[in-house]
Amino acid sequence: MQLDNQTVVLTGAASGIGRALALLLAKQGCHLALIDCNENGLNDTLASLPKLGRRHSLHVADLADRDAVEALPDKVTGEHGTVNMLINNAGVAIGGSFEQASADDFDWLMQINFHAVVSLCRGFLPLLKSSASPAKIVNVSSLYGLIAPPHQSAYSASKFAVRGFSNALRHELSGSNVSLLVVHPGGVATDIANSAKAPEGISPEEVRLHKKQMNKLLRMPPEKAAETIIKAIRSDKHRVIVGLDAKIVSVIERLMPVNYWRVIEKLTGR
Repeated sequence: MQLDNQTVVLTGAASGIGRALALLLAKQGCHLALIDCNENGLNDTLASLPKLGRRHSLHVADLADRDAVEALPDKVTGEHGTVNMLINNAGVAIGGSFEQASADDFDWLMQINFHAVVSLCRGFLPLLKSSASPAKIVNVSSLYGLIAPPHQSAYSASKFAVRGFSNALRHELSGSNVSLLVVHPGGVATDIANSAKAPEGISPEEVRLHKKQMNKLLRMPPEKAAETIIKAIRSDKHRVIVGLDAKIVSVIERLMPVNYWRVIEKLTGR
């Protein structure tokens, strides 16, 4: 897929993998519609982009707000007219076990990580299909869309849902001008662990310990992850596992689909 002069919609663009993707896409000559709830972060991302005469727009939106999500296609087309690629990258996490996480927090996470993905695919798909050039949807799942660790019930549920939805939609789009790539990053050094919502009733020490454990697993620089994703986009791949850790764990899960977590705990010293 050629990227120069293509219009890309990117969620979660204020930091982490999203910011790294925005920078690489801008260097490839893309027009960008950048979406995040963090206005300051979006402005920082915009300031980091090279000045190549392309149009970049910022859209401050909370993906937990269904109305705000549904309004985005009209807002983006009002700025850009056409859309050639949608990258659903935004994601959030919550700490604690299933019993500790409230129903409201669980639903909040599912709205951002999964339902917003579905809504944005639904809203932008007619625009992608009307593209004069090949178009693409990129849905970012996770390593936790391949395995389901304890204390990650909500996050894993959302990322497994993204994976299943993406695979089904890709089959439905077969033969059209729109292809779909699903991405499974491993431990990328973003701020997702530090910004994870803590359930009520968990002590500050337990929260601190959990975040410390999670951050130990987040090692790959976001820039490296973004490079892998861009390469997969240009190569027209349908699935990419990002990081050696994710590749190894995915093999273990295939070999031991029920008992893989025992092996992973030993390997990681958890």
